[in-house]
Amino acid sequence: MKSLLRTSAIAIAAFIAVTVAPARAEVKTGDAAPEFTLTDIEGKPHALSSFKGKTVVLEWVNHGCPFVKKHYESGNMQGLQKEATKAGTVWLTICSSAAGKQGHMSPEDWKKETAAKGTGETAVLLDADGKVGKLYAAKTTPHLYIIDPAGKLVYQGAIDSNSSASKDDLAGATNYVRTALGELAAGKPVSNGTTKPYGCSVKY
Repeated sequence: MKSLLRTSAIAIAAFIAVTVAPARAEVKTGDAAPEFTLTDIEGKPHALSSFKGKTVVLEWVNHGCPFVKKHYESGNMQGLQKEATKAGTVWLTICSSAAGKQGHMSPEDWKKETAAKGTGETAVLLDADGKVGKLYAAKTTPHLYIIDPAGKLVYQGAIDSNSSASKDDLAGATNYVRTALGELAAGKPVSNGTTKPYGCSVKY
């Protein structure tokens, strides 16, 4: 009897722990992209909903990360940003590095960084408390998401197929983001909506 009661108590405790534990489900490809508002390095707020009707790219960044350096020092990321924004896509670069963690910078330092790197995003958004990064379950830098004009998440994952941190390996990689944007522009469904992101962990 005592054994039965003990087993029942353990089962009830486990049930309570599962039911009251905070759950944060990852956003699924094909679902509506979660709404958010973040302030950019110029002090201007940007709501995702304000871009409805346009394709939107979200790029998680940390310029101290060697995988991010691979794509910026080679000019690969800037080229993709400029190519996308020229075609009418909104590109939002998001930094979720917490204060005191790698990648966190003041707005003034961000302005210097973007100027030095010649970036081509629509805006750099600051997410120091990590709320938006966690909302999207952003895991790495870089981690890319694409939202279609109807507000649906149609791609999430790596920028390309080569998880090396070496610039020498860019040439042979398949750029998943460029491919997905091309398919959207052509009115086609995105053929590969989810890939495994690679890079440094987001510094929440």
